[in-house]
Amino acid sequence: MNNNLPQVFWHQPKLTINNRRILNQHKSCVIWLTGLSASGKSTLANELDKYLYNQSIRSYVLDGDNVRHGLNKDLGFSPEDRKENIRRICEVAQLFVDAGLITIAAFISPYLEDRKTVRAMFPLGEFIEVYVKCSVEECERRDPKGLYKMARTNQLKEFTGISAPYEISENPELTIETDKQSVESSILQLAEYLKTHGYLQSI
Repeated sequence: MNNNLPQVFWHQPKLTINNRRILNQHKSCVIWLTGLSASGKSTLANELDKYLYNQSIRSYVLDGDNVRHGLNKDLGFSPEDRKENIRRICEVAQLFVDAGLITIAAFISPYLEDRKTVRAMFPLGEFIEVYVKCSVEECERRDPKGLYKMARTNQLKEFTGISAPYEISENPELTIETDKQSVESSILQLAEYLKTHGYLQSI
């Protein structure tokens, strides 16, 4: 896509990201939850959103399924469509971070290259990758949407963990093992990271 058209110019805004962070009294960033389907990404995203709300922290959840109902409803699950799905979400997350929000993105995002690309789009400290670790056996046992069953019977093609790969990052900022710890302890782990790294403090 050509973004260098002669009639397209960048309009410099009057307010900056720091203006909005000062108004909100906390830093902004994207918390990128990645992992298999049914690993608990959406659950953690929404519980963290609720926790932050109760702390008067402005946040918003970008959920993989929800986004595919609107912005990305034209995309499938081929490697090319998955890449475009993540590219669009990255652009939206950048806008939300610029608006001063803690943005919680819950996406399988199975390819290491795509997650590295997203990370590179943010300044240092604005991207927090959280690997929501859960064995495929446990995810398949949970299977709240019946997707694993459909994948096993060839009703779903290119399903991550069954017929399509999931590539694990070597150095995510956090790893949360949802097949070994409770939702409550997982949220405390996330909150502690945000506190100790200064994201919830006034600037």
